[in-house]
Amino acid sequence: QVQLVESGGNSVQAGGSLRPSCEASGTYQRIFDINIMEWHRQLPGRPRELVAKITRTGVSHYGDSVKGRLIISRDNARNAWYLQMNSLKPEDSGVYSCKADVETGYRYDEADWFDFWGRGTQVTVSS
Repeated sequence: QVQLVESGGNSVQAGGSLRPSCEASGTYQRIFDINIMEWHRQLPGRPRELVAKITRTGVSHYGDSVKGRLIISRDNARNAWYLQMNSLKPEDSGVYSCKADVETGYRYDEADWFDFWGRGTQVTVSS
């Protein structure tokens, strides 16, 4: 099984910054590769939306509502990725979850690709 664990969510005032992180690890199964690493968020009363994603080679894509304020990055050696969040607004408050496309298995010749999600971390921005 592969687990994605987020950390770094917190409460900040408007205009502040946060840097949530997500780290993937395997229990019994090994992680051989991670392709797309993503951050999603669910704001109160809204459906979950894609915030940012980054490919294995570092090409990134952002949702329109966060362009220019958030930066996604990754550390392939640690199977980790990050979301630098700047100029936060109260309307950014919600649960931020990570997702990844992971190649995993007990052995490489038995490995396959699966999508995994983290449980989410709360971001609260006060005015």
